[in-house]
Amino acid sequence: MPTVSVSDGCRVTYDVSGQGEALLLIPGLGGAASFWSDIVPLLADRYRVIAFDHRGTGRSDRPEGPYSISRIAGDAIEILKAENIDAAHVVGHSTGGMVAQYMALDAPGVVKTLVISGSWEKPDARFRAMFEARLAVLREAGPRVYQKLTHAIGFPASFLDENEKLLQRAVDNAAATLSPMSVAEARIEMLLIDERSNDLSKITVPALVIGATDDALIPFAHSRTLAAMIPGARLAVIDGAHFFPRVHPEQYAETVRRFLEETHE
Repeated sequence: MPTVSVSDGCRVTYDVSGQGEALLLIPGLGGAASFWSDIVPLLADRYRVIAFDHRGTGRSDRPEGPYSISRIAGDAIEILKAENIDAAHVVGHSTGGMVAQYMALDAPGVVKTLVISGSWEKPDARFRAMFEARLAVLREAGPRVYQKLTHAIGFPASFLDENEKLLQRAVDNAAATLSPMSVAEARIEMLLIDERSNDLSKITVPALVIGATDDALIPFAHSRTLAAMIPGARLAVIDGAHFFPRVHPEQYAETVRRFLEETHE
């Protein structure tokens, strides 16, 4: 469980597994490296897999805001430097997909290939309505209700039924997970502000965009748009609602592995 003190003094914690080419996994708004816990073992036989807790989440420091996608992207780059990694394959889901976009734009030499899943190119009216409503739920109904809503929106009914106890623990721990509230709120607010859609045509590394046609949180149209805006990007579908990497970890890992192998033969 290494920790790096990044340039502004925030301590960011990450995990490293396996050996081989570096593969950085960036989680979504929840920010915890544990999002990838079922996927890391499926890739660590071939790659040196790094997954980190965003600042403001998990085991990392939780400084007061403001928060930004660019700052989290900078943290990711500093983690790679701390590990003496010149360049890595970068995979980002949801908010992590936006972080990955910023990395590819601001430090293109650091990114070998890019996988963006369940993410977006810029906030549209529906996106704003969704995240403004989620922010209001967090503020007015509290962390437990916010977490329940996230599950209801983000997982298929079958996953909810099969993982009731696991998801209930997440609800029970929501107050601690989302503490302090001011930080959790600032992290949602950054999603309504930060975007680099006008620059996506400048991304030159091989890219794969993965989306779910049944994603109610970030509709599949965003994945189609991202794939169209990034030159040469491929588009793949893994249905399983927004958190499809957790719902179908084997399929997700195989899709990523196949893309990396095909682009680095």
